[in-house]
Amino acid sequence: MSDKKGYFGNFGGRYVPEVLRASLMELEESYRKVIDDPDFKKELSDLHKHFTGRPTPLLKAENASKELGGATIYIKLEGLANTGAHKINNALGQALLAKRMGKTRIIAETGAGQHGVATASACARLGLECEIYMGSEDIRRQHPNVFWMELFGAKVIPVESGSRTLKDAVNQAFRDWTSSFTDTHYLLGSALGPAPYPEMVRSFQSIIGEEVKEQAEFPIHTMVACVGGGSNAIGFFSPFIDRDKPRLVGVEAGGRGKASGEHAVRMSGMGSPGIVQGYKSCFLLDEDGQVEPTHSISAGLDYPGIGPQLAHLGETGRIEFTSSTDEETLKALKFFARTEGIIFAMESAHAGAAAMKIAKEMKQEENLIINMSGRGDKDIFISAPALDKESWLKFLDEERERIHGK
Repeated sequence: MSDKKGYFGNFGGRYVPEVLRASLMELEESYRKVIDDPDFKKELSDLHKHFTGRPTPLLKAENASKELGGATIYIKLEGLANTGAHKINNALGQALLAKRMGKTRIIAETGAGQHGVATASACARLGLECEIYMGSEDIRRQHPNVFWMELFGAKVIPVESGSRTLKDAVNQAFRDWTSSFTDTHYLLGSALGPAPYPEMVRSFQSIIGEEVKEQAEFPIHTMVACVGGGSNAIGFFSPFIDRDKPRLVGVEAGGRGKASGEHAVRMSGMGSPGIVQGYKSCFLLDEDGQVEPTHSISAGLDYPGIGPQLAHLGETGRIEFTSSTDEETLKALKFFARTEGIIFAMESAHAGAAAMKIAKEMKQEENLIINMSGRGDKDIFISAPALDKESWLKFLDEERERIHGK
């Protein structure tokens, strides 16, 4: 839990213009009222059961475990949830809350597109107007998800400022909310931003970890999750944070190098404390305190900050952080596809890459769980050119000819 001012240790808070303070206070008050309300909990539980498809399976990865040696690996298959990722957990929770607050319009930001798809889907289900801000660079990388968002009835608004990625989409969404909060709810997609968002998103995502507790009929020794902003990781880890065990490992985007603009590693010695986008946390900042550019093969990890609770848990040592490079991530994607018949999202494959190393260092009787936060269908325009370029280009050329031929 955060304190009364929204802090987790040294990180968190609510650093926003005066015009947004009233809306954030209204949101926090409403959230506190419904989070333990039996009617709200039942309605959300029914949506998860009949619409999301929860609980998601916990798969014993026997082939991968045997080939790697060491620990027995399990995979929490959040990619089998409706819309293909863990993002639907938070999107449904916040959308239902917004509807109870009398809001009729939802705005959101998205990077990889999975939060956008989940938000658009939740709004379609609950009958809410939906507009989603997305950096034009991410639109280029994740066009299939743009198609699905628009199919669900959402309006996707390209953001051309800055690096044209997730950071800039968040900025634009906040600008919108500043002038529209009377009838609009900003459905923020990760466990970051000004209070109460970090705690609220963690709460809605904690269903992942709670299911793992029930499903794991064995001792859990290590849990591994990818970390961009951190919603999947904090939800996965949440029920275990106040214990000494299991070992909790967050995996950041190592990208293609250690220079500025080549990675998104905040917690492994490259980040600095700062206040950005309404909250205090660990960010990639230059000597003047300006946000540095980032890179990741995965749009969802291509973000310069991290959720404040994760920053706090990293600072205290409860969560240890590592990183996976673009190259390691692609190898993990291929490995789990070949051994287990599962296509990890590029974000989740970062966790898979780290888990492959960690498992080898563990004993055979020990157990490791990877949170597969999403499935990789959305990444085909990234993974296919990277893994099978010539065949992929040939296919695209043939498709272009076929479409124009009609």
